[in-house]
Amino acid sequence: MLHKLNIAAALPLLLLLTSCQQEMATKGRTLPLEPSTFFKDGRSARPQPEGTVAQGQLHDNELLYSGMQGSRMSPTFPFAITRATIERGQDRYNIFCAPCHDKAGTGKGVVIPLGFEHGPETFHSPRMREAAPGYFYNVITNGFGIMNNYAAQIRPEDRWAIVAYVRALQLSQNANVSELSEADRQQLEKAGR
Repeated sequence: MLHKLNIAAALPLLLLLTSCQQEMATKGRTLPLEPSTFFKDGRSARPQPEGTVAQGQLHDNELLYSGMQGSRMSPTFPFAITRATIERGQDRYNIFCAPCHDKAGTGKGVVIPLGFEHGPETFHSPRMREAAPGYFYNVITNGFGIMNNYAAQIRPEDRWAIVAYVRALQLSQNANVSELSEADRQQLEKAGR
C-alpha cells in the first residue's frame, strides 16, 4: 500500500516538472540578422574580424588555388602528375567537360547540335596546345565566353587533374614520332603492318 501511495504522490510532481520551461529557451535570443538594441550599430550579427578565414579554407598556395604565378598564368602544375592524377582527370573530364568538348577534346560534344551556335575551340589547335596549364585551370575556375565556371562543382585538385588529362589528350592527337623511344617506335611500326 505504501508503494502505491509513493507512486500516487510522485505522479503529480513528475507532471509538474515536465511542464517547466527554462526562460532562457524562449527569451534573450535573436533571429539571424534581426535588429538589436544591444549594440550601437543596431545589428545582432557581428561582423567577422578582419583576416578571419573559415576552417579548412585558408588558400595560402597561390598556384593551387588561382593557377597563377605572380601576374601570369602558370606554366607548371602545383604538384607532380601521376597516372592516378590523369585517371582522376579523365573521370572528371568525362563528367563535366565531354558534353561540350567531346571525349577527344575536338569541341564537338553532344550538346553542340542542341542549340549552341559555335562549339568550343578544339584542344588540338596550336593556340590551345601552347596555352599554359594555368590558362586551362583559370577557364575551368572562372568560365570563358558562354562556358560557365565550375569552381563550385570541381575541387581545385580535380581542376588540375582535368588540365593534366587535357594535356594527355593533346599529346595523344599530336604526338611526334621522333620524340618516341626506340622501343616505342618499333612497337608502333609493328602495329602499323
